[in-house]
Amino acid sequence: MNNFKFSNTNKRYYTLDYFYKQKFGSKVAKISLNAGFTCPNLDGKVGTGGCIYCSKSGSGEYAGNSSDDLIKQFNDVKKVMDNKWPNSKYIGYFQARTNTYADLDILKEKYESILNIDNVVGLSISTRPDSITDECLNYLENLNKKTFLTVELGLQTIHPHTTKLINRCHDLKCFEDMVKKLKQKHIFVVAHIINGLPYETKEMMLETVKYLNKLKIDGIKIHMLSILKDTPLEKLYYKKPFHILTKEEYVNIVCDQLELLNENIVIQRLTGDPVVTDLIEPKWLIKKVSVLNDIDKEMVKRDTYQGKMVD
Repeated sequence: MNNFKFSNTNKRYYTLDYFYKQKFGSKVAKISLNAGFTCPNLDGKVGTGGCIYCSKSGSGEYAGNSSDDLIKQFNDVKKVMDNKWPNSKYIGYFQARTNTYADLDILKEKYESILNIDNVVGLSISTRPDSITDECLNYLENLNKKTFLTVELGLQTIHPHTTKLINRCHDLKCFEDMVKKLKQKHIFVVAHIINGLPYETKEMMLETVKYLNKLKIDGIKIHMLSILKDTPLEKLYYKKPFHILTKEEYVNIVCDQLELLNENIVIQRLTGDPVVTDLIEPKWLIKKVSVLNDIDKEMVKRDTYQGKMVD
C-alpha cells in the first residue's frame, strides 16, 4: 500500500496532476504554445548555435504552429484535450524556445491574450535564467497576483565542464541568482535537468538533484538526453561516442533522484517525448508509458518514496 502523502494513486512521488487537483479542485490540462520567440543562445546575444541537444523547434515539438496566432493554437490543442478530459481547467504553457526574451509590451500582449480565455487558471513560462530582465521580473510579480504563474528555468546540470560542452552559455550562479529572485517574488519555480548528458556519471546526476534541493525549488522536470537528427549533439555522438543510458540505468537513476528530492517538490516530468522520426538514440524513449511504469515498479520494489533519503 502506498502511504506517500502527496498522492492518491499508485505513484510514490508528488505528481503534477495531484498538485493541480488539490489546488484547483479539478483536472488541469497544460496547453503547449509556440509564441514565435527566439533565444539569446541563437541570435548571438550570449551565443550561437543553441544548446547542442536542442531541436529545430526549440523544444516545442508539441507546441502549436508558430504561424498561427496564439488563440488558434490554444483552441486547436484544447479540442484534443477536451476529448480526453471534458470540463477541465487550463494552463497556457509557453514552451518553445525562450519565452521571456522579448520587449515587455510583446510579452504582455502574448501572455494576457491567453489569460483572457475562459477557464484558463494560470500560465507556465519556459525560459532561461539569463533572459529575465528586472523590468520583466516586476511584471511577472504582478502577473502572479492575478493568476497562478509558473516559471520554468533550464539548468540541465550543475557541472561546469558539461555546461560548457552543451553550449548553455550561462553559469550556475546565473541560475541560482534567478531562482532566488523569483522565489523572493513568491513565483512558483520549476527547474529542468537532463540525465545522460555526455560523459556525466551517475554521481554527477545525483549531485545536480542534491543542489536543487538546497535551492528550495517548487517543481522539477527530469529528462533523458535525446540525440536528435541535425543537431550538434548528433555530430558529437558520432565523432566522440559517449555512453547512452539504458532504460534500466535511467530508471535506477531517476528513482535515486526521487529519493533525494524534498517531498514537497512537484515532479512535473520524469522522461522525454522526442519525435520518433527525429530520434537517433535512445530508442527506448519512444515507449514513454513503459518508462514511467518501470519507475513505479522500481519504487515499489524498493519500498521507497520521494524524499526518503533526504537528511
